[in-house]
Amino acid sequence: MEIIDERIDGGKAFDWGKTSKDYAMYRDISPEQIEQAEQLAKAAGMNIRFQAEATENLNFPVESFDVITACQCFWYFDHERVIPYLAKLLKPNGRLLILYMAWLPYEDAIAGASEELALKYNPEWTGAGETRHPIWIPDVTYRYFELEDHEEYDVMVPFTRESWHGRMKACRGVGASLSDEELLAWENEHKELLMEKAPEKFEVRHYAALAVLKKK
Repeated sequence: MEIIDERIDGGKAFDWGKTSKDYAMYRDISPEQIEQAEQLAKAAGMNIRFQAEATENLNFPVESFDVITACQCFWYFDHERVIPYLAKLLKPNGRLLILYMAWLPYEDAIAGASEELALKYNPEWTGAGETRHPIWIPDVTYRYFELEDHEEYDVMVPFTRESWHGRMKACRGVGASLSDEELLAWENEHKELLMEKAPEKFEVRHYAALAVLKKK
């Protein structure tokens, strides 16, 4: 399904379905995330019902949850619709936990070179140029929540040439938005770049951030 949002990449369409195989292989442990989560929950003796649904289309009773988490997805929401609904879903004193992680292109040479190549093919991609900062929280959030805690810290993430190539291909600015012809050209150039600049195994500097919001 194509997504077009004027807030993201200048309104350029992107489709996570185009990169689902790479996303599953290089951004998650299992290609069947829900199935894997169910198995982990069962092994831990946890009774959890998993559901894949757009946040704007959820339909749960009010005060259903103690904690709601949003990992690598919060900025895609229609916040004016979603934030008040999440507040209703939380029990009194419930928490909304937002998590995010990104590579640091100005501090990591491989990440910087890969990002520069992605921008060559998709100059409208707004996911580039990350630096350390607290998670962005839209103003509407503070009508329903108060910021209880936040943290930002560095983490070194191990890759091989293949897995970093796959990780870059799985990002919104590459696999989810380039045409087939553009993607093929990017792949060939990126593989050459990694052969020149990266050893077979290496680490990429990322920063991770979290924010804990308490329901008012």
